[in-house]
Amino acid sequence: MSKIRVVKRQTKTRRHQMRDKENRVQTEDFKEILKIIENAKLNAYRAVNKALIDMYWRVGEYLSIKCVQSVWGDSFIDETAKFMKENYPDIKGFNRRGLYRMRQFYETYKGNKKVSPLVTQLSWTNHLLILSGAKGIAAKEFYMESCVRENYSKRELERQIESAYYERCMLSAQRLPPAKLRQNRNVRFLDTYVLEFLDMPKDYKEKDLRKAIVNNLKEFLLEFGKDFSFIGEEYRVQIGNSDFFIDMLFYHRELKCMVAIELKVGPFKPEHIGQMQFYLEALDRDVKKKDENPSVGLIMCTNKDDTVVEYALSKSLAPSMVSQYELALPDKRLLQQRVMELTQLADGDGGGDDQE
Repeated sequence: MSKIRVVKRQTKTRRHQMRDKENRVQTEDFKEILKIIENAKLNAYRAVNKALIDMYWRVGEYLSIKCVQSVWGDSFIDETAKFMKENYPDIKGFNRRGLYRMRQFYETYKGNKKVSPLVTQLSWTNHLLILSGAKGIAAKEFYMESCVRENYSKRELERQIESAYYERCMLSAQRLPPAKLRQNRNVRFLDTYVLEFLDMPKDYKEKDLRKAIVNNLKEFLLEFGKDFSFIGEEYRVQIGNSDFFIDMLFYHRELKCMVAIELKVGPFKPEHIGQMQFYLEALDRDVKKKDENPSVGLIMCTNKDDTVVEYALSKSLAPSMVSQYELALPDKRLLQQRVMELTQLADGDGGGDDQE
């Protein structure tokens, strides 16, 4: 009798296992259907957005031409806004302010072959943020490319513009990163990172900074770039009988390598390079996979002497970089002025700023 019970129990268990397996297969099927639905919704949104941006472009072009040809000049836009309000009040966005923006949109980018394939990939909201917040056509092009590459939301784009992300990238480009990073133009390691979102107290320690970054990881990755994937904090590497801990470890999808980050409260010291080189060697020996590239190190400190950094890096065999971090938004006007000065020096003509 007991044998019969055992057989029945085993049969019942097999049925449960088969049912669980069928449920898992069904769940995957459902997920695939949801994926098809989401892709269709995304394609529909892109099609609608493209049509909308095309419309604003064509209206802006028409207004630009008519303002030149019409005896009313710019007043033609005011008359158009009045006509739309009186006759088509339900059509939104065609008030005086909206029409001037459409003309500005067209006149800013007309004939620009670099941005023409990007224009319809951005939302109108992001276009307006770039038009009003980015100074000069080079900055506008930069933010448009970043929006397409990183898929910025409105809030994310606002943060990048407010933190002078373009200016910081341009100034960082004056200091060349290690050769392996130089080959990839899509990868940006900045000379200065702005971590204002951490809201750190006046007296803080490195562990406080690390914890704050982990707690605000989404904003941190926005500052660093969305190709970074977080692996862990205080990442343990074992060498012999001793354990060592890397402040933060990331993986970079574009570089296909691990990126070790060390946080320092205080100025840069040459011995930081030796410590980082030690960590990178341990990562490459024991953690790196065969199909991955050698690891990269980034030392972040509160301030640094560029000459000292240059001397320290000159003898380093490992690809390491040193950056400064700030806990408050930078003075954007000073950064813009510095970028303009460097641009003029590079051009060698002492010319003025980009035309809006």
